[in-house]
Amino acid sequence: MKAVKSLESIKLQIRDNIGKDVIVKADKGRNKIITNKGVIDNVFPSVFTVRVYNDYDKERTVSYTYSDLLTSTVELQLC
Repeated sequence: MKAVKSLESIKLQIRDNIGKDVIVKADKGRNKIITNKGVIDNVFPSVFTVRVYNDYDKERTVSYTYSDLLTSTVELQLC
């Protein structure tokens, strides 16, 4: 997603892209970056959820805060 400056604009962009495929890159610290493919599932006042698929055809739901995007701890890229 584009670089944005406020939490409100991040929320609006996430809300506009519900149901779209994304690539999620999450920084877990100590040079651990996890990359997953998924779909933006739901939007809540302080978090949003992404339905993630792994190699074993299992799906799980992962939640992130909007401040994770603001601080670049999590990056979303539309497919």
